Amino acid sequence: ILTSLEKLEVAPPSPGQLKHVFFHNALPFVGFGFLDNAIMIAAGTQIELSIGVVLGISTMAGKYCQIQNCWFLFSCSSSLAGYVEALASRLGLSIPDLTPKQADMWQTRLSAHLGKAIGVTIGCILGMFPLLFFGDEEEKLEEKN
Repeated sequence: ILTSLEKLEVAPPSPGQLKHVFFHNALPFVGFGFLDNAIMIAAGTQIELSIGVVLGISTMAGKYCQIQNCWFLFSCSSSLAGYVEALASRLGLSIPDLTPKQADMWQTRLSAHLGKAIGVTIGCILGMFPLLFFGDEEEKLEEKN
């Protein structure tokens, strides 16, 4: 037997609510993507320049060391994700006002997943800024050899 509340259909989220869901999910992932990529690039390059030079290994072997250390670096940047989310909430990023049924609708899930994907993509692009500083070091290293 269905109660009268279960018989009521819930209206799908409005475009404004879906936009709020999108940005609520995107902004923390921009921060996460930024930190993840910046840490990976900076630490990976230093690993290659230090271990590769000391051990006299090839660039490909240095890249292999970078790949192995990516697991460690990813876990470090993943632990920062909670801090990014806390900062976003402190900056006033409120939780979207949705009913539990609206939050479970495909439109809401799609908006949330798109926000995460686009947010982490933008964050990773912004997190490539360390590449601006590493060009000179590699050129100097090649000139010495």
